[in-house]
Amino acid sequence: MSLTEDLPIHLRGNGAPVKEERTITQLTVRGAIPAELDGRYLRNGANPVTGMSDHPFFGDGMIHGVRLQGGQAQWYRNRYVQTPFMANHDLDILDPNVTLDMSSSKANTHVIGHAGRILALEEGHFPYVLDGNLETVGSTDFGGMLKGAFTAHPKICPTTGELLAFGYSPFDPYLTYLRVSPQGELVQVEPITVGGPTMMHDFTITQNYAIFMDLPAVFNLNLALEGKMPIEWSETYPARLGVMPRNGNDSQVKWYDINPCYVFHVMNSYEDGDKIILDVARFDHIWRGNDMDFPNPYMYRWTINTTTGKVAEEQVDDRSGEFPRVADSVIGKPHRFGYLMGAGQEGFGDVTAGAILKYDRQTGARTSIELGHGRVPGESVFVPAENGKAEDDGYLMTYVYNAATDDSEFVIFDASTMSAEPVATVQLPRVPFGFHGSWVPAAVAN
Repeated sequence: MSLTEDLPIHLRGNGAPVKEERTITQLTVRGAIPAELDGRYLRNGANPVTGMSDHPFFGDGMIHGVRLQGGQAQWYRNRYVQTPFMANHDLDILDPNVTLDMSSSKANTHVIGHAGRILALEEGHFPYVLDGNLETVGSTDFGGMLKGAFTAHPKICPTTGELLAFGYSPFDPYLTYLRVSPQGELVQVEPITVGGPTMMHDFTITQNYAIFMDLPAVFNLNLALEGKMPIEWSETYPARLGVMPRNGNDSQVKWYDINPCYVFHVMNSYEDGDKIILDVARFDHIWRGNDMDFPNPYMYRWTINTTTGKVAEEQVDDRSGEFPRVADSVIGKPHRFGYLMGAGQEGFGDVTAGAILKYDRQTGARTSIELGHGRVPGESVFVPAENGKAEDDGYLMTYVYNAATDDSEFVIFDASTMSAEPVATVQLPRVPFGFHGSWVPAAVAN
């Protein structure tokens, strides 16, 4: 058996971590980077500093970033988030004494910009603040207001500028709603009653509501004592959606039953009269037999009828995909377009042909950018064009791995045309597969 075959599957191929932190200022660009783009494309991922991790979710956070300004790619940087795990490689994320320390984050899941700060996020602990060169400033508890976990998937309201979030815990209170002001102050901490210690990776908002997904992936602390992922599928835990006014409290949450499933990521949600519409990437289940049990996810639409109390469920597509996104300007509002990372990777490290999918929810059409054999994108982030008129006037940004050359590109596509010919590409060293990212304009955090 080869050394590669000895590795867990999530650490093979482009799942293998990179060890060197690099700063590259002389970058090869093909095409023309739009001069209007002034900011950073940032993406987070799990990159174990020791070279080994027992699960894809357990690696150390590494941010990969490209700085764009004046039609130029000024730099590429990759930096570890300097958490306690970087100073002490013997720390175990499953050790209760470690995981209950809210500063002991892997900071490996998402990275966003809000209220002048760049935040590296992981759902079990405090956020970590980075500077404009991706160096770590430190963890933040929002001036002492945050006592527990902070989700990796907060939502920035395009109308109010608020950062809406939550935290979950294996201990009561199992769920806490969090509301951060446009100025970055944590102004609401609201415990929410759920059926038990559920893992809630994402949630969603509309103009008036926060919506929680109380689903059958629940904590089993006995698994943690065995050194395993402490979350498993439950055949008896009910699946439901909770709708609460955005400035509301626990007593105002209304719950709606749905069929058992799991959703890591919501594309978007909005209100339509007495209905609430959610577009999601839905798994039939997760972790039913083991902690690598991930069946293929598919796009679904849930329609909550707040008058009848019923939820209609519709499968949108029979092509599998994950990491759904919309334009930041329509978060919580009616959206016409959504974007998805199309199926093309049979498990971690087994690279086939990747794609970027675009859904027109008005016409029902799906278009795609098919990248070809051995070329795999990550999550695509939409960035609006200057003076754009339509919702899809703008660009899709992502890293694309090329298995033939074992390196990567930062790629900018035209979101309106979905042309397979990029607007621009920036040649990079290999960027391992990762999770989520953001376009952070210089006006938001510089």
